[in-house]
Amino acid sequence: MAKFFVVFLASALCFTTLLHFAAADADDFDRFHIKGSVYCDTCRVQFVTRLSKFLEGAKVKLECKGRENQTVTLTKEAVTDKAGNYQMEVMGDHEEEVCEIVLVHSPDAECSDVNNQEFLRNAARVSLTANDGIVSNETRTINPLGFMRKTPLADCPQAFQELGIVPDVTF
Repeated sequence: MAKFFVVFLASALCFTTLLHFAAADADDFDRFHIKGSVYCDTCRVQFVTRLSKFLEGAKVKLECKGRENQTVTLTKEAVTDKAGNYQMEVMGDHEEEVCEIVLVHSPDAECSDVNNQEFLRNAARVSLTANDGIVSNETRTINPLGFMRKTPLADCPQAFQELGIVPDVTF
């Protein structure tokens, strides 16, 4: 009888511990860490080069909208650090919404013409649900978003030659 009681008590302890772990993991499914970077496309080629400049103080906004009626359900802003990186934490599952990180403001006067759409990749979609097949449900890393410089730098042709590419850009 004493063995039965010990086995029962040990089983109950293991089961309750398992429930606590499951509950903690379920809470983590509703918490997402978003990180990314913002740069100035100094060569106007729509990708990061050795001449690209990552922007401190650039502002980005997360915006989630309902798929059916396009009603905004969530907005959150972040500002880049000295290395041009931003981070934000979002709570809640947004499976039924379209969420995007959007460029809002550039601190660099040469790369700041948002009104005339003189920037590249002004938005990037992000999945904010644990029900999407992504193995890591905690962190969402966004591709770099960039503002396009009004005129390319003089060193750009040499940088392209080093890469062995001929961009579709006139210098």
